[in-house]
Amino acid sequence: MGRKVYVVGVGMTKFEKPGSKEWDYPDMVKEAGEKALADAGIPYTKIQQAAAGYVYGESTSGERALYQLGLTGIPVYNVNNNCSTGSTALFLAKQLVEGGIADCVMAVGFEKMEKGSLGAKYMDRVNPLDKHMMLMMELREFAPAPPAPQMFGNAGREHMEKYGTKAEQFAKVGWKNHKHSVNNPYSQFQDEYSLEDIMNAKEVYAPLTKLQCCPTSDGAGAAILVSGDFVKQHKLESKAVEIAGMSMVTDLGSSFDERSCLKIVGWDMSRKAAQNAYEQSGLGPENVNVVELHDCFSTNELITYEALGLCPVGKGGELIDSGAVTYGGKWVVNPSGGLISKGHPLGATGLAQCAEMNWQLRGLAEKRQVPGAKVGLQHNLGLGGAAVVTIYRRPESIS
Repeated sequence: MGRKVYVVGVGMTKFEKPGSKEWDYPDMVKEAGEKALADAGIPYTKIQQAAAGYVYGESTSGERALYQLGLTGIPVYNVNNNCSTGSTALFLAKQLVEGGIADCVMAVGFEKMEKGSLGAKYMDRVNPLDKHMMLMMELREFAPAPPAPQMFGNAGREHMEKYGTKAEQFAKVGWKNHKHSVNNPYSQFQDEYSLEDIMNAKEVYAPLTKLQCCPTSDGAGAAILVSGDFVKQHKLESKAVEIAGMSMVTDLGSSFDERSCLKIVGWDMSRKAAQNAYEQSGLGPENVNVVELHDCFSTNELITYEALGLCPVGKGGELIDSGAVTYGGKWVVNPSGGLISKGHPLGATGLAQCAEMNWQLRGLAEKRQVPGAKVGLQHNLGLGGAAVVTIYRRPESIS
């Protein structure tokens, strides 16, 4: 084990509908980065290395984005890992500090997206999701619907067939997350809907309606990760949140060998990443108070309850029905509104989740504050594929 790693500053932009605001990715990173620096109370000259995550863009967009904060000559790593890109940048920054290579590293994530459903950018080479799509088409007839909701919708259908889960239970996830987002000024949508509104919205791919699917978004997030020595040297104890455990897992043999739509969308990756993070931290789901979970679609939130160990396999529907995953329950899952309501600028999502975790554990989440939150869990998923699970806690002492 290396050194302990602490987050001492976070920042993000409001997530916006693509094209709705006159800004570009350097503007987004300038805003999120300056907020994180101001939160930590340190200048950019203290940053020794940086990891910049984005999915859509030219090869050195990370450098161009960070030039807005300063031209200090530091190493900048451009990171791309589909929808888990932001957490991948965070994971890289954590390893640099943990391994003693740097004492202060910034992770940023950003995205400037096109309107509409995601599609392939390059038609002259192998699609990185070809194995996933081919298996899905063997298991389920391909439908005239966008590929992403089809993949996650089919995972939901398989869960319904295996465990008796109902469409209404998936809809409750959307209802909950939209309700939570009302209190998040950073959220792309801040509208509350009835369960009937969620279920009767335009169907994208059954059981998913439009209000159970994340939108495309523009935005950025940033976090500053430091060593214990840096915390003490700069008197940042009051802001420090420890990364107690963090694991990234890529696709396993079971993702394809078990011929399951649940496994195609990364269920086993999420489960293994969670188990690793619990083991590293010495904590379990029973210790967690607040969760930011990758709810790209309502079906994924419900099946991931089980992967994270919040309930037994097959019991995700009962868990959402019980009220255990909202205010007053055992956990508050997606107090930010999640991807469904907050938005999903692919490269920024992992850093926005990190920001929410740190605000919650520092008691700074205002109207969406989870009372007494001491331990938080972050789950970020990218198909093709990687799952990153991070456990945060407020440290009793800095070492």
